[in-house]
Amino acid sequence: MELEILFELAVIIVGAAVLGTLFLFLRQPIVIAYIAIGFALGPGGLDLIKETTHLEQIAHVGVILLLFLIGLNLQPQKLIAIFKKTALSTMSTSLLFALVATAFSLLLQFSLSASLLVGAAMMFSSTVVGLKLVPTTTLHHKRTGEVMTGVLLLQDLMAILLILLLSGGGSEHPIFEFGLLLLKFILLATALFLGVRGIMLPLLTRFDVVQEYTFVATLGWCLLGAEAAYLLGLSYEIGAFTAGISIASSPVARAIAEHLKPLREFFLILFFFAIGARLNLQIDPILLTAAVIFGILLVPLKAIIFRKAFEWSGEKPSASKELSVRLSQSSEFSLLVVIAATNGGWLHEQQGMMIQIATLITFIFSTYWTVLCYPTPISASHNLLQD
Repeated sequence: MELEILFELAVIIVGAAVLGTLFLFLRQPIVIAYIAIGFALGPGGLDLIKETTHLEQIAHVGVILLLFLIGLNLQPQKLIAIFKKTALSTMSTSLLFALVATAFSLLLQFSLSASLLVGAAMMFSSTVVGLKLVPTTTLHHKRTGEVMTGVLLLQDLMAILLILLLSGGGSEHPIFEFGLLLLKFILLATALFLGVRGIMLPLLTRFDVVQEYTFVATLGWCLLGAEAAYLLGLSYEIGAFTAGISIASSPVARAIAEHLKPLREFFLILFFFAIGARLNLQIDPILLTAAVIFGILLVPLKAIIFRKAFEWSGEKPSASKELSVRLSQSSEFSLLVVIAATNGGWLHEQQGMMIQIATLITFIFSTYWTVLCYPTPISASHNLLQD
């Protein structure tokens, strides 16, 4: 029993390596291999790994590290400017996506409340998939990466508020809940910035020649920020991102980011595996067909809407087109919204599974589109391969 987790990790990593090799030979995105091996080995496939909850919790660390690394490369002044630039387009596009998904659900004869929840779940884009496919140089030093980061982080804040409301906290007073959420975020950010100024920077400056110390100290700061945010009712991701921004002014921030990248990659493999393992195709055939159709149609529809919104906000046509493709999938937050909604009795289990299947299809479709057309760290084409 003690070695069960070791067996599971061995099966996952070996399976991901074997299938990933095959996918690369076939010039296919390796992220899809991770999802495929999750489905093959999970409860919906060979059932070698019967319970994935603990793996999902471990995999969550990869998402936390990803947001922390993004924060490490963003100065606070730049982040505020990005939010100002993207706020209107983010809010308007999210509303349009919600209306489309709601209308589709009403056509399936879902109740109005269930349809609205489907709309809410499908209106976001994936932070993990979107940022995973952006080369580091683009993410940190180019306009495309800055705009993507702004849109995704604003969407994440909206998703967190939605999950809080579905979980019952402040659902009768959403404006008060939002204000309280904002106040908590300000308090968290203030505490982290003061902590960096008074504690972290002096320590990192004194011991920056000891790489092991800078690694463990900054990793500890990341997890401290994530846990503090969670205790305040925010999310681990928001806390990790804020912790990253707070320490971005350190002269060793760039070196820290390089040291953490392999650790991030390991946990993201588990994240995508867990996504694949969630799949359960044993649902009503009508809902299964609807999920497939909706997932396929939603990607180009989101791309079109995003492209128009970015062009109207003043982005160049070429940049607008690339951003629209990179943001055309649904979000991992859709899965969290489904969990909160089903636990609260807002959605039936099969309705929730339909959302999850549609979300995974958007992951796959959008990933293929991005990898085949734009530079990514996992492109099979040498011309598009950029880390």
